[in-house]
Amino acid sequence: MRAYDRDADSALPAEEQVELAVEVFRMLADPTRIRLLWLLRDGELPVQELVDRVRKPQTTVSQHLAKLRLARLVTTRRQGAQVFYALTNGHVSHLVVDGIQHAEHVGPGVPAHHVRPTPTTTGERR
Repeated sequence: MRAYDRDADSALPAEEQVELAVEVFRMLADPTRIRLLWLLRDGELPVQELVDRVRKPQTTVSQHLAKLRLARLVTTRRQGAQVFYALTNGHVSHLVVDGIQHAEHVGPGVPAHHVRPTPTTTGERR
C-alpha cells in the first residue's frame, strides 16, 4: 500500500480540465437533461422513446439532446430515419447516479438506494 502523499493527491487539475468540468455541471443543471441522462444509463434509446418518457414536446427534448451532444455527454447513432442517443461513457452515468443518490441523502428517511429490494419491490412473487 502506498503511503499518503498529500502533495500528489491535492495537486489541482489543469485549468482546461476545470473549465470543461464547469461546463459539464452547467449541462447537468436542468431537470429535463438529468431525466434524459438517467434514462440513457442502461443503453441507447431512440428520440421518440425519450420524448414519451420525459413527457416533453419533441422540440424541447431535441434542444436538450443537442446541448448534451455539444457538451460531449451523449453520442448519436442513426438507423434509417431514427436517431438513437447513448451516454458517451460510464463517467456520465456515474455523475447522474451520484447526483441523484446524494440528493436522496439530503432528503428525509433512508435513501432509496440503501433499501434492499424485497420480492414485492422487484416484481417477484412470494
